[in-house]
Amino acid sequence: MVKRIDAPGAQRKASRGVQFVDVLPASIFVQEHLPGARSLPLETLRADAVADLDRSQPMVVYCFDQH
Repeated sequence: MVKRIDAPGAQRKASRGVQFVDVLPASIFVQEHLPGARSLPLETLRADAVADLDRSQPMVVYCFDQH
């Protein structure tokens, strides 16, 4: 199930051990990312790149939003 959450919602989920996936370009990920997040840049995202994610665990996929 896909559900949009805000930053406070993501923080609550972090305390429950979710997986964080950062889809920003790798150069931005290196500069700033959530602790423990995995970098899967959107421009290179393919099915084989997500094969080793634990699909039985909740996941938060995030990117930068200027709005």
